[in-house]
Amino acid sequence: MKNVFAVVGVVWLMGTAAQACPDYNLSPGESYRASGADLYQQRFFDVIAGGQNYIWNCPNVRPGTDTGAGFFPSAPDFSFDLAKMGRYELVISVVSECDAALLINTASANWYYDDDDNGNLDPRIVLTRPNDGRIDMWIGTYDGEYCNARLELETFDR
Repeated sequence: MKNVFAVVGVVWLMGTAAQACPDYNLSPGESYRASGADLYQQRFFDVIAGGQNYIWNCPNVRPGTDTGAGFFPSAPDFSFDLAKMGRYELVISVVSECDAALLINTASANWYYDDDDNGNLDPRIVLTRPNDGRIDMWIGTYDGEYCNARLELETFDR
């Protein structure tokens, strides 16, 4: 009987773990409103990079970009309500003390992932035509470790 409870417990934990994935329906750590003009001067946001959810175990997250490894929290680290983005491209990058990764879900419900495009094992994603609306960002790490990091956002004229 003990073995039956152990098996049921393991199956329950596996089911729970599979459901623990980045989810834009969860409340973000921090929320902001910004226009394209507001971000024309680079903005910085401190964060602890890392998370417990391995991205490729999450069927709800399928980035159309990079396919590297990454561990992310369930709730977004940041949510931005963007406005007046029509004439801008948005550069989102991370500078960290470890091998950081970046996961984004845009206002048009597209997922983006990057691991190393900012150099020094840090991520960078450029949205050439960002839509107005909510964009969620998760700052994770390639290997599941945690470290200090800084999210950087800046717009440029197209």
